[in-house]
Amino acid sequence: MAGRTSRLTRAEIQTLFERWRAANPQPKSDLEYGTPFQLLVAVVLSAQATDKGVNVATRKLFPVAPTPEAMVSLGVAGVEDCIRTIGLFRAKAKNVVALSQFLLERHGGEVPNDRAALEALPGVGRKTANVVLNIVFGEPTMAVDTHIFRISNRIGLAPGKDVLAVEQALLKVIPKGFMLHAHHWLILHGRYVCTARKPLCARCGILDLCRYKDKTVAT
Repeated sequence: MAGRTSRLTRAEIQTLFERWRAANPQPKSDLEYGTPFQLLVAVVLSAQATDKGVNVATRKLFPVAPTPEAMVSLGVAGVEDCIRTIGLFRAKAKNVVALSQFLLERHGGEVPNDRAALEALPGVGRKTANVVLNIVFGEPTMAVDTHIFRISNRIGLAPGKDVLAVEQALLKVIPKGFMLHAHHWLILHGRYVCTARKPLCARCGILDLCRYKDKTVAT
């Protein structure tokens, strides 16, 4: 994919994000949560699952286990009962309880504002840490999921051969003024407009900028 698509210019990237900001000034995650801890748990649960599916599970889980203390008290079996509708629920239940215990023992029950500390939590990788750092703490990070990886390559924004390469490229090309919300704009564009199998180019607000060669409407 990378290498086949020419890159957007800096001026075009500026215009792209200006349009997304104008259309959606305060983009939000589709995940439902009330606290930093709940966001952390929801993102851990979202691996290989849809946000919609995670929300169904957390509507059962968070009322009975809204805090790390309550999650540990609920236990792995109790968490499993709440989240069994999502994939890999047994492994995820173990991680959620373990990370809750970890937060209590090492961070006073609070979600740490530190990448290394976040990635040390059970079930938390670089992508999850980036999401928490960006949404909770306003850090200019970029969590590259399948949507962001696809469209970064497809539209010529930040082509790269793997998620880390795309993450690093995005951090270089996205203007600083857009970094706080860039993650959400990109995900929403990939999820609802520039979809994997057949992009909805007729609905696209950046069609004239996009470098994708196989657009579904004439340009």
